[in-house]
Amino acid sequence: MRDTEFNKSRVVRYLLWTFGLAYLIQFGAAYVYHNTKSLIWQLIVAGVMFVPMFGVLLAGGKLRGMGWRLQIKKNWRQILFAWLAPAVLTALGAGLYFLVFPGHFDLSGGYMAAGAGQEVLAQMEAQGITYPIYVLITAASTLTYAPLINAFFALGEETGWRGFLYPQLKARFGQKTGRLLGGVIWGAWHWPLIWLIGYEYGAATGNRAGYFGAPVVGMLLFCVITVGMGILHDWLYEKSGSIWVPSLLHGAINAAGTIPLAVCLTDTGSARLLGPAPMGLLAGLPMLIAAAAVFFRKSKT
Repeated sequence: MRDTEFNKSRVVRYLLWTFGLAYLIQFGAAYVYHNTKSLIWQLIVAGVMFVPMFGVLLAGGKLRGMGWRLQIKKNWRQILFAWLAPAVLTALGAGLYFLVFPGHFDLSGGYMAAGAGQEVLAQMEAQGITYPIYVLITAASTLTYAPLINAFFALGEETGWRGFLYPQLKARFGQKTGRLLGGVIWGAWHWPLIWLIGYEYGAATGNRAGYFGAPVVGMLLFCVITVGMGILHDWLYEKSGSIWVPSLLHGAINAAGTIPLAVCLTDTGSARLLGPAPMGLLAGLPMLIAAAAVFFRKSKT
């Protein structure tokens, strides 16, 4: 990993490009979400993940030197953690949530029906795939190939956040403060989606009932979660020196996070702020504890 000296003008340009383009695209995704019945908005959201990579280039930064070799032999421990830890931490968090809210556990397929339509659920069952079997298949993909596929999309974000912005912030403010600031910025980058379509806590995740303090509480809570996740991503990047490792972690989190929602009732109201996905405060506790352990550990240097 390259050494980085803080460049204020480049960081400002990066933030302007990255936020400007992403917010514009997210407003477009919200328009599609509210005015069509298609799932094209999800493709638009997936595409916006590459904006931070372009932000680096538009700001005059370089992608070279971010660690493009995976170095499996050297980084096998970090790779395994990135691949499997999100599934374990998400399962622990979901288990904690359903212990508190056992009545929210649901295998009827309501979440799929709310997002894709009842006809999709009916078509799947007509092919002999029951909803519980579908959940098991999806869970198996989370432990196998899904993190790898998602990593290619996550790479667009990781080159911008962990590859460029975090090193800049740490060079200026120190490791701890830089990681905290980076996490807040990362979370705020998602705010239009949380505000306009209920991303993570509202309608877009099957919770049309809304939640307390929407959308501001959801926007602030998401920043708490991204601070924790950002610490883990940056720690793995520092440990491995490869941008692919935090990308794999990012992809694994995105894959694992859908499973608890798939087995939870829709329209759970303010309980969605607590879980069952790791973006909730209760279900996110295992990941936040892991991040705290990294954040407060004593440096060996």
